[in-house]
Amino acid sequence: MNDAATCDVIIDVAVEASGWPGADALNARVAQAFAAAVSVGSLRYLPGSELSLLFSDDATVHDLNKKWRDQDKPTNVLSFPGGDESGPVYGPLLGDIVFALETVEREAKEGDKPFENHLSHLIVHGILHLFGYDHQIEEDAERMESLERRILARLQIPDPYEGPFD
Repeated sequence: MNDAATCDVIIDVAVEASGWPGADALNARVAQAFAAAVSVGSLRYLPGSELSLLFSDDATVHDLNKKWRDQDKPTNVLSFPGGDESGPVYGPLLGDIVFALETVEREAKEGDKPFENHLSHLIVHGILHLFGYDHQIEEDAERMESLERRILARLQIPDPYEGPFD
């Protein structure tokens, strides 16, 4: 098992839509977000576990959202856990996270937030879903949002739930 200070996870980043930052920048952002989430959230996973992220567009996410969640619309991020959430440690497949560029851009603009900050928030959000966090029930949402705030503070990103985007 990992300790919170070591993030020995295999991160696979794929970019299938133009407009996203370059793969190197995305890899760095994901690695920072994952390390902060592991440290602040005391997340436990098997060493060498895999995390896959697809940076796509609204059309792709719309299709996935309709197929897997019966929601006929795009959304900002979808998470597909790869492991058994009931186990004490996650892995070796942590799961897949998919992002919709147009929605992420629109939300950042509407919320008057830097795109990079909003993207980091959604990466953290997606990672937490892979580790069993959810926001369907208000108590769970408060717990998840509190952890997101602490993780983002570690990344020196302002509270995403304050201001015009809350």
